[in-house]
Amino acid sequence: MNKTNLMALGLLSLSATSTSTAVFAGGNDDPLLTKVMLDQFEKGVDPQDPTQFSAQAWLGYDLNKLWLKTEGEYSNSDKQDFEIQALYSKPIAPYWDVQFGIKTDIKPTPNRNWAVIGVQGLAPYFFDIDAALFIGDQGRTAMRLSAEYELLITQKLILTPEVEVNLFGKDDAELGIGSGLSDISAGLRLRYEIVREFAPYIGVDWRQKLGNTADYARIEGEDTQETQFVIGFRAWF
Repeated sequence: MNKTNLMALGLLSLSATSTSTAVFAGGNDDPLLTKVMLDQFEKGVDPQDPTQFSAQAWLGYDLNKLWLKTEGEYSNSDKQDFEIQALYSKPIAPYWDVQFGIKTDIKPTPNRNWAVIGVQGLAPYFFDIDAALFIGDQGRTAMRLSAEYELLITQKLILTPEVEVNLFGKDDAELGIGSGLSDISAGLRLRYEIVREFAPYIGVDWRQKLGNTADYARIEGEDTQETQFVIGFRAWF
């Protein structure tokens, strides 16, 4: 093969490479995606136990997402809890995102609005971590830390222990919340994945009010500790 043929072959290869790259770049390799996760929807086995739920959803691209988080419980018309968060999420390290936005506590009333900054991700040994700092009006601050771990007994049978703690910077007598470590809760749920997107479960949920929050509860004649066995399901799509 002479020099002219080699140059022609090189130009042909370069042209083919350029054409191939242009075609690849023209494809949408970062599409707009969405996911909805109903992490918990459950009811205690005692008729007096509340109905509780916790759900998340996100919409966005690989590096930039809008998250919605909501959770709540309903016992009766006088005892309800409901909150919702809208957050912008961006990765800051492998498996970790920083999230910031707003949170509204709709129930109980009076409702409270908060600015939110937090991190969510997967810690070593596969612990799911969600930590957030809330800054409200009139100098209110709060923190929440939750951790969850999934233990695969089989490919379909999964045991999930979890724990959550809440702290507040100042008393909020109208809502019966005291400053300092307010409450701690722990749960243990065993689910069976009929399909990956749907799994019924049974479990036990324990909660303990602490400090000034427990004092407010005693004044109102409420229990400071609750334990309930629950039946529920989780789903995602």
